[in-house]
Amino acid sequence: MNLNSHLVQRMLRLPPPLTRELTVDRDLRVPMRDGAVLLADRWTPKSGGDGLPTALLRIPYGRAGTTAGPMVRPLAERGFQVLIQSTRGTFGSDGPFDPLRREREDGLDTLEWVIKQPWFGESMILVGMSYLGFVQWAVADAVPPQVKAMIPAVSESALTLEFLRADGFSLETPFGWGVQVAGQERPFAMPRQMLGGKKLQRALHTLPLNQADTAAMGHRSDYIQNILAHDAGTPFWQGLDHRHRVADITVPVSTVGGWYDIFLPGQLRDYRTLQDAGRSPIRLTVGPWAHISMGVGQTAAAEALDFGLALARGEEPAERAPVRLFVMGEEQWRDFPSWPPPGYEPQRFHLQPGGALSAEAPAGSPSDGYRYDPADPTPALGGVRMAFGVKSGRVDNTSLEARPDVLTYTTPVLDEDVEVIGEVSAEIFFRSSLPYADVFVRLCDVDPRGRSTNICDGLTSLTGADETSMAEVRMWPTAYRFKRGHRIRVQVSSGAFPRYNRNPGTGEPRATATTLRAADQQVFHDPQHPSAVILPVRRNRPA
Repeated sequence: MNLNSHLVQRMLRLPPPLTRELTVDRDLRVPMRDGAVLLADRWTPKSGGDGLPTALLRIPYGRAGTTAGPMVRPLAERGFQVLIQSTRGTFGSDGPFDPLRREREDGLDTLEWVIKQPWFGESMILVGMSYLGFVQWAVADAVPPQVKAMIPAVSESALTLEFLRADGFSLETPFGWGVQVAGQERPFAMPRQMLGGKKLQRALHTLPLNQADTAAMGHRSDYIQNILAHDAGTPFWQGLDHRHRVADITVPVSTVGGWYDIFLPGQLRDYRTLQDAGRSPIRLTVGPWAHISMGVGQTAAAEALDFGLALARGEEPAERAPVRLFVMGEEQWRDFPSWPPPGYEPQRFHLQPGGALSAEAPAGSPSDGYRYDPADPTPALGGVRMAFGVKSGRVDNTSLEARPDVLTYTTPVLDEDVEVIGEVSAEIFFRSSLPYADVFVRLCDVDPRGRSTNICDGLTSLTGADETSMAEVRMWPTAYRFKRGHRIRVQVSSGAFPRYNRNPGTGEPRATATTLRAADQQVFHDPQHPSAVILPVRRNRPA
């Protein structure tokens, strides 16, 4: 094991290995029902590997190197034999790589092959993050009885569809991912991606957007062209949506997520579906993480060894509450019986004149206004982002709130803690000078020094925005304690570029839009238009 692997394992904070002596059988050929062959590597202890529980990872990013190695070795050294397979069309596996489309059929064929192998024992688990989690959701309702647990992290059963909402197209993440996988098998792919971060960010300003892939990497990408051309609700993406299968999953599930991960809303939806169906055991762990934070990998590996390995051995996992959440602001882990937790009720915090925010109903007042110019779009700052060289999660919002195209509304100093855990939303009464506009809302914590830190946010796109209407903004769920002496703040603007695509104001299709029109926006807060953010607040005063 090289020095880098030692470092990764120390960072994962896992229990000591049972062995450091491993062997790898490479390029095992796994046949699919249509004749394609997918390649896999099997990692085992040098002695006694046959018959151990199997951990299966199906990955599009290669079976070796800095992506796969840190996921495989820790498990193979601590009680598993590990099979890591390259998905169709990647790293030697047959077929074209058509992201996400063949994972149900190929996954089920792989499971059938594994349980027939002479080295297979009596049990296996499914494990992995992001795409490696999606491939679990795609098959989980139909796995053989030998599958004893699944551990999907920062993932959900309809993976791509969160990007492609017609009411809020997330541009940066799928575009960056499309560029990544298009060049991932070239020499020095990882350094190229890291060094190419600024070039990618520049490419996102390209008009029309259907030329941005060429600007970023010199050629077109079918995946990028498809995400630009097809919204989530179109038949084109139907085969990627496995939400309807989740209620039929009976295998135990431990799912790991982050408060600043793009897939969190769908992940919590999937967990709640299992919860409502009465499935057990199931676990949910959500930390203060973005998509690629080290804490995600650390916790997923720990769950594979605690929850997954115990079940694979026919034992009971260590007892813990079904839901474990990191409560930001308090900066502590807390256990709960369910998601969303009991004891929290929606409370409206109304936008008020003069930039105030309070639980009181708004009095009569004129609207607030700002000018949004897509040629100088309101930037994304921290939050839900997963691009190379871009800071995600909690950041100082001072520079963002100083912009003239961002409104802020802030409570007085809190005289007691306010704890918020659950689903967050906003209702903003809004009018634009153009029929097409976006409304972006962000919740922040302002500390006694005046530093504003983002907690959660969301965006919705409007049609008919030149008529006064209520924009319903679904924001990211959160767990946060606003401390006594702090203030609660809400930002309202019309963009967070390039996390979300900038709204050109013309209604043109996003792939081919070339004209950018500035708009004058109005936000209303009066008795007839009670704009508010709705927070799930703990009923009793926190201890």
